[in-house]
Order: sequence, then C-alpha cells, then structure tokens
Amino acid sequence: MNQLKYLLPFILFILCYACVDDDEWYAINGGTVSEKKARGVFITNEGNFMYDNASLSYYDIDSAKVYNNIFYRNNALPLGDVAQSMAIRDTLGYVVINNSGKIYVIDIRTFEYVGQITGLTSPRYIHFLSDTKAYVTDLYAKQINIVNPQSFEITGHINVNNHSPQFYQHPTEQMVQYENLVFTNCWSYDDKILVIDSNTDAVVDSIKVLKQPTSLVMDKNSKIWTVTDGGYEGSPFGQEPPGLIRIDAATRQVEKTWRFKMEDWPSEVRLNGTKDTLYYINKHIYRMAIDTDTEPKLFIKSKYAGGYSGGYYGLDIDPLNGEIYVADAIDYVQQGAVYRFRPNGVPIDTFKVGIIPGAFCFKP
Repeated sequence: MNQLKYLLPFILFILCYACVDDDEWYAINGGTVSEKKARGVFITNEGNFMYDNASLSYYDIDSAKVYNNIFYRNNALPLGDVAQSMAIRDTLGYVVINNSGKIYVIDIRTFEYVGQITGLTSPRYIHFLSDTKAYVTDLYAKQINIVNPQSFEITGHINVNNHSPQFYQHPTEQMVQYENLVFTNCWSYDDKILVIDSNTDAVVDSIKVLKQPTSLVMDKNSKIWTVTDGGYEGSPFGQEPPGLIRIDAATRQVEKTWRFKMEDWPSEVRLNGTKDTLYYINKHIYRMAIDTDTEPKLFIKSKYAGGYSGGYYGLDIDPLNGEIYVADAIDYVQQGAVYRFRPNGVPIDTFKVGIIPGAFCFKP
C-alpha cells in the first residue's frame, strides 16, 4: 500500500501524457511548430510562490492550439519558482524566474534550453541595449544588473540604493528607452521612476509619481505611461487613490494625471503595435487613444461580479494585428485561462494554461 502511494503520482503523469495524440506531442516537442515557423505567443505562468511550479506555455496563433509546460517537456527541467517575464532577441527567449534568481535562455523555435544567467537576487525584467549588453531589474537587490545576453554573464551593476532606513528602496521593474536613457518604475513601497544613462550606466534623475507605479510603456510620441495601484489600507508607505500618468520622456515632466477611486486597483498598462492606443486592467479592460485628455473608456467588461480585479492578471496586445490577450488567474490555485479578443473586443478563443498566467511574449 505504501509503495502504491509513491507510485501513484508517476502513474497519473503517464496517463496524462497518454492523452496527448502523436501530432500534438510532436508539436509540443518542437517538430510541427518549429518546422512551420509559426507565429505565436509565449505565456509565462508564475506558479505559486515557493512551490517551484512555474511553467511556460506556447500558443500557435494560426492554428489556435496551446502547448503547455513546454520548458519541462522539452528539457526535463522544472522552470523554477515564479516565472515573472520573458523577452526575445533574435532566436533566443529569455525567461526571467524571479524567486529562483535566474534567467533561462531557450531557442524560441525548438523550446530547447540554451543556457542560463545566474547570480541574480530577485530578477524581474530584462531590457536589451545591444547584442552584448542588457539590463536586468531586481525587486530586492537595490541594483540593476548589467548582463551579456550572449555569454550569459553578469558584467556589472547600477547602484539604485537610496539608503532609506524605512523602506527597501529602490525596487526596479519594467523598462522603456528614450535615446540613451532607460526609464524604470519602482513599484514596491516606492513612488519613483528612475532615469538611467545607458552610456555611463548610472542613475541620472528620478521622477516622482503616485504611490506604487506598477508598469511602464512608451508611445509613438515618446510619452511614457504608468499606472499606480496607490498602495493598500494599513500600508506603512501609506495609501492614496491610484492613477494613470503620462510623462514626457524628453523633458521628464509629468504632463497629465488621471485619478481613480480609492478601491480601484489598476495594472498592466499596454500599447498596441502602432503605439497609439493604450490599454490597462482595472477589474475590466479599459482603452483610450494616446492623444486625448478625456477619461479612459470601458472596453471589455470583466466576467467577475466582485473583487478588486477579479482574476484578470495579465494583458498584452498582438503587435501585428491588434488582438487583445487577457490572462485570468481565476483562483490563483488551478490552471489559469487566456482570453483572445479581436481589436474590436469580440471574443475569438479561450484556452487553459498554467497556474497564474501573468505575462505574454509574442514570437516574431
């Protein structure tokens, strides 16, 4: 009986894979997908914190087929603890594993392991400056690491420590670039956007915004957009109504602020491929043109009746055709779902992915 207890998970694993037909299994392992050179989108599934159950999914846009757990299935390696984000340069995909302190590098055509960048504290996002230089932001390190994306080595770092005795600042997140300047938002217990000179690898300025800017994009007019979540009730950093903020990258001045209600929780500001239309999550999906000062309009209504955001957890826009992808973490325990919409908001597809889908990365 005790032996059966230990064998049961293995038996269930074999039975699950027996349900996959030969064509699908071949596609999962790089055959059909890579030979077609199909355009698709990777989905990073965070998994539960400290459970080492992060995973990577791939959705073939043309065939509308999803292939889950592709990293493990192709490499017999677990992805790790909390898959935060992914970025592509040429034929390589860089999957940032936050709580494992590493970045896995894969071939985006075959999903096979190529290498890894280690020695990181709590990496969040990677931004490429050249073939041999990239920045990696970090939640806890109080520094941005400089890495060589070809050799997978850490080559330096940028000190962002403000020596605050009360808050662990600065935690760095997403990045956008204007000329030689890289802007990064500081989210956790912070209210700054840091400005880094990529020629000198040093912080040269900071922009004060509202409390806890969660994400960052730059539109076609070189305007930087961020949404803030405002903190939470009882936070030692305080709480305020969240907002949507537009900043001029050239002058580094805040141009416009839209304020939300105290109970709102906006996140995931995104742009379409032409960078003239803005989207974000605030329980529902909102949309607005970048050249207007009017209030953002409700675009896709959430199916959740209550809760600050329901399960809507991730959002991105296909840069080629403007289709909208929304990640739904549901209850943050079971497999999450992804909803695909046409540019006019009409649903196209729904498919299951891994636990807590959070970010998308479109394969060229």
